[in-house]
Amino acid sequence: MKFGAPGFLPLLAVPALLLFLWAWQVWRRRGDVRAFMKQRQVPVHERVPFFGELLFWFCLLLAAVAGTLAIARPQAVTSLVRTAGVDLVILQDGSASMHVQDVKGNRWQRSMRFLRTLGESLRWDNDRVAMALFAHMATPQIRLTKDPNTYFFFLDHLEDRSPFRLEDDGTWDTNIERGIYWGLRLIEKDEEIRRAAGLDDSLGVNGNSKAFVLISDGQSWSGEVAKSLALAQERGVPLNVVGIGTTAGGLIPDPKRQPNQPLVRSTLNRAELTRIATAGGGRYFEIDRDSDRDIANAVIEQTRRRAGSTGIQEGVQELYWNFLLAAGVLIAAGVLFLRDRVALGLQLTAAAAVLMFVQSVF
Repeated sequence: MKFGAPGFLPLLAVPALLLFLWAWQVWRRRGDVRAFMKQRQVPVHERVPFFGELLFWFCLLLAAVAGTLAIARPQAVTSLVRTAGVDLVILQDGSASMHVQDVKGNRWQRSMRFLRTLGESLRWDNDRVAMALFAHMATPQIRLTKDPNTYFFFLDHLEDRSPFRLEDDGTWDTNIERGIYWGLRLIEKDEEIRRAAGLDDSLGVNGNSKAFVLISDGQSWSGEVAKSLALAQERGVPLNVVGIGTTAGGLIPDPKRQPNQPLVRSTLNRAELTRIATAGGGRYFEIDRDSDRDIANAVIEQTRRRAGSTGIQEGVQELYWNFLLAAGVLIAAGVLFLRDRVALGLQLTAAAAVLMFVQSVF
C-alpha cells in the first residue's frame, strides 16, 4: 500500500495520543470497579461491564484513524500478468461450391455468420485479425488489424455473396495452397510495416501468437498444399480448419450450364479437411456440429495458450472510499454502546451535521 497524499499521515499522532489516554481511562475504570465492588453488598452477584461506554470512544478513535488514512489517499499496488494477444489470419473459401444451399442460406452466408461470432469472441485490445479470400486465386481483404470496425465493415459487405462470381472460370476451383500462401504474405507484410515504423514489443503485439483459420468445404489433397503447410509450420503458424457443409451436399448453381450438361454436386470433404488440419498442426472443427461460439472460443483459447505472457503490469487501486466507509461503520457500531440518552442525542445530532456538510461539499 502507498499513499497519494502522505502529508496527512502525521495527523495520526492525535488519535494515537488519545488512544493512550483511552487506555489510561480503562485502567482507572477497572480500579474504580474493584473498589466499588468491595464496598457494595448485594444479595445477588452483580456484573459490571468491563469497558462500559468507553467502547464508544474506542470505536470513535478507530474511525478517526480510518478517516485520517482516507484523506491521505491510500492506494493498493496491484500486479497483473499480461498475456499476449492473438493474430488470427482467416482464410475464407470463396469457390463455386460455397453457393451450395445444404446449410441455412448457403455455405458462404453461413460462414459469414460464423466469422461474426469469431469477431465478437475476441478481446480487441491486443488481438488482431486478417482475412484473405481464395478460389483459384487468392485476394487479401484485411491486413492484420485490431480495429473491430474494419473487420465488421468487411463482413457487412461480404455477408450476402462472395466477390468471386459464378460466371468466372477461376471461381470453380478450391486452391487452398494459394490461400495459405497469401496468409503467410499478410503476416510477413505486417512484420515489414512494424519494422519500418520502429514499433517494439512494449505495445504487446509482436509477441502475439499467430494461427490460420481455414473455412472451406474441402478439396482433394495435393503436393502444393503440403508445401504451403510446410512453410506455415516453419513459421510456427498452426492451421485450424473449420468445415462448412454436409456430407449429403447439394447442387452447385451454374449460370453458364448448357441444357445437356450434367449438374455438379458438392459435399463436405471431411476426411481431407481433417488431414489438412492434422498436417498443419491445428484442429478440425465443423460448423453446426458444434456451436459457433464454442468453435470460436476453442480456436482463440488454443492460440492464446501458445502466446504466453508479456510481463508484469503494475497498477494501483484507490482505497479512499473503503477507509471512509470503515470510519462510518465504526461510528455506527460505537453508538450501540451508548447508554446515556443525552450522549446518544448529541451523537445523532453530530452525525446529521456531518451528513449535511458532506452533502453540501459533494
